[in-house]
Amino acid sequence: MKILEEVIYWVCKNQAEISQERTFTMKNHSILGNNVKRGILRFSERISKGLTRPEFKFIAQMLYGILSAQSCHLSKIGRALHEKCSLKKTIDRLSRNLGSFTQGGRLLENYLEKIKGVISDKTLLLFDGSDIAKPCSPTMEYISKVYDGSTGEVAEGYLTLGVTALTPDRKMPICVYTRVYSASEPGFISEDDEVLKALDFVAVHFKKRNIRVFDRGYDANIYYERLIDRSEAFVIRAKKNRDVLCNGKRINILALAKRFKGKYSLKFRKKNGMAADCKISIVPVKLPCRPEKDLNLVVCSGLGKDPLMLLTSLKSDDKRLSVVIMKVYLLRWRIEEFYRFKKQQLDFEGFRVRSIQSIRNLDLLVTIAIGWIGLISEKCDERVMVMELVHISRRIYGTPKFVFYAIADGLFFLAARVGLGIAHMLCKKPKSKQLSFWPVSEFHCAP
Repeated sequence: MKILEEVIYWVCKNQAEISQERTFTMKNHSILGNNVKRGILRFSERISKGLTRPEFKFIAQMLYGILSAQSCHLSKIGRALHEKCSLKKTIDRLSRNLGSFTQGGRLLENYLEKIKGVISDKTLLLFDGSDIAKPCSPTMEYISKVYDGSTGEVAEGYLTLGVTALTPDRKMPICVYTRVYSASEPGFISEDDEVLKALDFVAVHFKKRNIRVFDRGYDANIYYERLIDRSEAFVIRAKKNRDVLCNGKRINILALAKRFKGKYSLKFRKKNGMAADCKISIVPVKLPCRPEKDLNLVVCSGLGKDPLMLLTSLKSDDKRLSVVIMKVYLLRWRIEEFYRFKKQQLDFEGFRVRSIQSIRNLDLLVTIAIGWIGLISEKCDERVMVMELVHISRRIYGTPKFVFYAIADGLFFLAARVGLGIAHMLCKKPKSKQLSFWPVSEFHCAP
């Protein structure tokens, strides 16, 4: 009950926006460039704990190359590294390491250990899937038919599943789980099995109090049963054809929702700028698959023709509970922003590697690179380096709440002017060739 009250306070409290304008005079971009490189190297060193030195160098080069080139093309990453060897050799080395890197599990564990500073009992965990459309690459390994959400058509590609955590202050998305899979891959069972694997992973690394948030695509008994059996907190948007138990009677959830006109009010502004005035009600219900578990149905009217329906295991005597649950679900849009940034800003769908192992390693490295941006953006108004990156990105309408694009543009602008990669910081200092003498006291002269 205490944790839930803290969640309610955390969601309801007003977030301070960046309203003040700051001006910076960067006389030397190399100073900021070196600070950024050192930050990436420190981050790479911590997430590479237990790995070999060549693996650490590969991870650091990939993270720096992805962020500097703003692309997943190995050729563009290689150009951003500015190595003395030929570009072909750089691309061959990166491609070879992507295909042979097998420590993705340990890398992800180290990454989760690093981001624990922004994870608490009140952190929301957002589940959602996406797709990687590759219509012009029919020879890629285990490629299959997928639904392309961008075009609304069926195309060749892969499916992805991600779990994103929100930072405590700015609600920035930091991915904590990602997986690329294909229906043509040997050992593939079903999409439900992939989601259950993600639920198992989250159950190991996060507490039951962390609220799991799902869209209507996850309204299935197999997920409810797994969440309820583990007593995990969740919020799931229900479909119109679901049946629930209310007062001991089985009834369609949409027919039940239309009975309530709304007891509480929630006003907010949509992404298109239009104001929305919603009426919210909360109703105790049960599921036919788990009739012994008491749940709550939150009904929100005013967002569309039919009311929005949320099934949740959260309970509290606080009157703000229904409004908080609605706000929690609205924060789910952050994972959509994460996928959009990953595909548009970093051009993730434009990769040119063929093997499924290379694709998964590249997906993990891109996710970790975005995670680094999420970590530094949490203290955007305190860290000088981040404020300078936002400043040199030259935003037209000021700094937005979602600062990922501003930081990424600043990194790209900076890398184009520094003109030096990260190799000189990865090299060990050569041993000095200066002659050295032992102390005179250590020499013993013959009598």
